[in-house]
Amino acid sequence: MAVSTTTPTPPRNRTLWQRFKDFFGYATIQQQRAVALVLLVCQIGITITGSTVRVTGSGLGCETWPKCHPDSLVPVEGLPIVHQIIEFGNRLLTFVVSAAAIAAIVVVYKARRRKELKVYAWASFILVVVQAIIGGISVLLNLRWWAVALHFLPSMALVWLAAMLYSRIKTPDDGTPTRQFPGRIQNLTLIANIALIVVLITGTMVTGSGVHSGDAAIHMESRLQVNTEYMAVAHAMCMYVYLAFTLVVVWMLYRHGAPSATKKAGVVLIAIILLQWVIGVIQFRLGIPRWTVPAHVGMSGVVTCFSALLYAHGVTRVRKGDANELVTGSPAGDTRRAAHFAS
Repeated sequence: MAVSTTTPTPPRNRTLWQRFKDFFGYATIQQQRAVALVLLVCQIGITITGSTVRVTGSGLGCETWPKCHPDSLVPVEGLPIVHQIIEFGNRLLTFVVSAAAIAAIVVVYKARRRKELKVYAWASFILVVVQAIIGGISVLLNLRWWAVALHFLPSMALVWLAAMLYSRIKTPDDGTPTRQFPGRIQNLTLIANIALIVVLITGTMVTGSGVHSGDAAIHMESRLQVNTEYMAVAHAMCMYVYLAFTLVVVWMLYRHGAPSATKKAGVVLIAIILLQWVIGVIQFRLGIPRWTVPAHVGMSGVVTCFSALLYAHGVTRVRKGDANELVTGSPAGDTRRAAHFAS
């Protein structure tokens, strides 16, 4: 049964608290996507601040976890205050990311959205908690390279989840899953993303063997004992493989007449990969200066985001031509919203 498009809109004279409850309790598709976008930006942003902790040598600015110091939850006098603020500030951002994840859970549940979206939202929150624990363990292990790598990689998984949630929210729950391009292209897109995982792993190994240990007190025994230059070359080779797969995917999208939005997503992804390549080359040629690391890490998040968005284009949900547009994305959500604002 089609849901009417005449869903009542909130009156203009509602209080701030009422507007807040309207937003989170009866969110439209656009409002749900806004929450998912905030979550996505937070997930990428915290990787940038995390890399800033590393290149400024602030990794042990807070020397223990979950407290900053054994006798203090917050930074204390007598120790390098800048390092403490940078590390403690990065820890506080975890609460911002957690709040965004909780907000995503609330809006998809209140809007009565489908199970797929709830899984993305819950997985984001649970992995944020796991990520915080891994970060604490890496501090307790004095920032050993493999512990720091294990702290970074879940961040990219979180970016992937947030991007999938952002993309899939716009599709109606009662729509029919429909392929936008042949399954073999979707499979190739998946292979490209597996290649991206290898790129990210080798990237952590370059960092683990490089000059930015995360804290000035960390000795080389905590670093990956390989030649950084050789490791960087291996990382670059993996990136070329990922780029090659992505180029083939986009070529096939054009050949098979994929929707224009899908082809555009592929072209944008290639452009972002090339920009990331330029940043990587600059890093290599200049000896990995500090300022390039947050840029390279941040772009890793952007690449992961657009890789997920391209993959999400493979299958979308399409409603019948005579069906009225859903306001919340869910028939049950529209019914609940209409009843609320009609009362």
